[in-house]
Amino acid sequence: MRTALGALRFVLEVFLSMFFAALELVVIVVRKDDRVFHALARAWAHSSLRLCGVTVRVKGLEKLDMRRNYVYVSNHASMFDIPAILAAIPDQIRIIYKKELHWFPVFGWGLKYGSYIGIDRSHGAEAMKSLEEAAEKIRTGASVLLYAEGTRTLDGKLQPFKRGAFNLAVKAGVPVVPLTINGSYKLLPKRSFVVHPGEVELVLESPIAIKGSGKEEEMRLMAEVHTAIEKHYIDQ
Repeated sequence: MRTALGALRFVLEVFLSMFFAALELVVIVVRKDDRVFHALARAWAHSSLRLCGVTVRVKGLEKLDMRRNYVYVSNHASMFDIPAILAAIPDQIRIIYKKELHWFPVFGWGLKYGSYIGIDRSHGAEAMKSLEEAAEKIRTGASVLLYAEGTRTLDGKLQPFKRGAFNLAVKAGVPVVPLTINGSYKLLPKRSFVVHPGEVELVLESPIAIKGSGKEEEMRLMAEVHTAIEKHYIDQ
């Protein structure tokens, strides 16, 4: 019975996501506005969490100055990571996502023509172009979210980090906020289509300032962020 209910939640979530994506497309056609796009994304996030019985608990918001822009860097365990972050952190966050999502009808189109940033991980030059676009978003008043591992964990354990997020932070010259996500893996593991209600915990650490440039600074940031996330991470 629980499995059937979980599968039903998944199907309803798909339709809910397509509905909001269609609204995003209408907004884009009428007048493309990053803040309106993000407001609708946050409405989708809150609706998704309620539909699927997911609650979010946040620690560390007081460490942030919402008048500043940041590069948020987190682990990645589930499709629920995005709605949890969008709903719980009151910041103008622009998500960097993999361009393969463009193939999804309606939902992918909303991403493609919207205010978030697609990255082609298979082509270095295209990936660098996407990071430049993200840096420009930061310069014009937004924060950016990247997943340090590059993809969702398959076993609930923390994976090795990639340099892309830290390259962007150094390029943009803005502080990095380590963000640990716990509890989302059991809600909807990768390659599963059954949603389980539960709680997601977000733990924000103090922003880490940029102190230099080049690869050496990127590696320093990556090590510090990994230590910060690992400190709070619970194997799932």
